[in-house]
Amino acid sequence: MATKEEPLRKPEWLKIKLNTNENYTGLKKMMREKNLHTVCEEAKCPNIHECWAVRRTATFMILGAICTRACRFCAVKTGLPTELDLAEPERVADSVAAMNLKHAVITAVARDDLKDGGSVVFAETVRAIRRKNPFTSIEVLPSDMGGVYENLKNLMDAKPDILNHNIETVRRLSNRVRARAKYDRSLELLLRAKEMYPDIPTKSSLMIGLGETKEEILETMDDLLANKVDIMTIGQYLQPSKKHLNVLKYYTPEEFNELKKIAIQKGFSHCEAGPMVRSSYHADEQVNAAAKQKQLKGDAMLLKEEV
Repeated sequence: MATKEEPLRKPEWLKIKLNTNENYTGLKKMMREKNLHTVCEEAKCPNIHECWAVRRTATFMILGAICTRACRFCAVKTGLPTELDLAEPERVADSVAAMNLKHAVITAVARDDLKDGGSVVFAETVRAIRRKNPFTSIEVLPSDMGGVYENLKNLMDAKPDILNHNIETVRRLSNRVRARAKYDRSLELLLRAKEMYPDIPTKSSLMIGLGETKEEILETMDDLLANKVDIMTIGQYLQPSKKHLNVLKYYTPEEFNELKKIAIQKGFSHCEAGPMVRSSYHADEQVNAAAKQKQLKGDAMLLKEEV
């Protein structure tokens, strides 16, 4: 591991292949024309070229591009938002239709300035996509929305196909890495979502390389499972700028493969783990895996009843 003062050099397996074909440039143009934001761009996601150019998928970021929180790992701009665009849900739905997406991921900046945490616009975005794209599965990735039960219920009542909320890091590092968000509050949100709608899969993401131990990673898995989380993603933390937290360790692909095996053995229905994995990476495959797992459980229960 490196010290806080000595940045590590990126290993060979973290090299990114850039691809700026017509899909990439077309999506970029569409986002600007419709005045939409994506977390792919704002958070400097390393997979943007693969997702935009090859898979033709994108994660929409609603409620503006300015976050009210200043997490020490995140590249999204922070400050006091000055707008609330009530027409945004329809524009997102139109873009999902234009892109012919089978699976859409909707995330948002934290809006602590709003009483509802932005949950109403979030829910309207889900409903707008449903109206215009009835065969598109929808994954939502909200902040903790202040930990307010009613805010989460606003969103869950729109019935997304997957509720994704990131734990981000291990308990010991949470207060240093995240701003305002709390480890136990995130676990509570995930559990409440499952209690509201047991059939909707829940998902969470962990980034590693910030100084956590393997034991802490496994404890985080156990905490997520104890709060009925179905899907987990694990990825390498990459420092967005010199102002952000340093990377203290680069995990090897072999280490990620081991963590993935452990996660599945522990009971997650699906786990994506790798140096470049992010919360919405291959999200379309994850929703299919969750649906398959749900069907298998249902078949097993029917077989047990027949016996």
